[in-house]
Amino acid sequence: MTEKRISATRTVDAPIDTVFGLLADPATHEAIDGTGWVRAPLDARPLTAVGQIFRMAMYHDNHPEKDYEMANRVEVLDPPRAIAWQPGQGPEQRGHMMNTTELEFGGWIWRYDLAPAETDRTKVTLTYDWSAVPAHLSDIQFPPFEPGHLDNSLQNLAALAEPR
Repeated sequence: MTEKRISATRTVDAPIDTVFGLLADPATHEAIDGTGWVRAPLDARPLTAVGQIFRMAMYHDNHPEKDYEMANRVEVLDPPRAIAWQPGQGPEQRGHMMNTTELEFGGWIWRYDLAPAETDRTKVTLTYDWSAVPAHLSDIQFPPFEPGHLDNSLQNLAALAEPR
């Protein structure tokens, strides 16, 4: 794959503020995640500022410890139009640190762009971008999941947003 980003788009039958509110709440990320890797939030605060760090419990069969943590840094916060974060980890690759200056970010970003569509509908584009991954991480296969997981995430987001 020569392109270093993939995207999926879906129109959600919910107002833009509702959709953005779900994305800015780490407590909903497990339900939205299309890979099945995201577990519970370790920080319950809503996402309110660029630079904010929020940690998530994760699980992956191929991870050396199976259960691990990711520390995510908010990169874009433009309510209700866009939100993005960049996953990172600490020196022990577990995210168990109090000092956020020890975090290392890998250069891949999850980004949601939202636009109003018709009455009380929202066009959502989810992009996974690994164009800023440094050369020393080039042994990781990107994306580390099937591209269809983006569609799964948007379907999950719609299922949460539409009944609200």
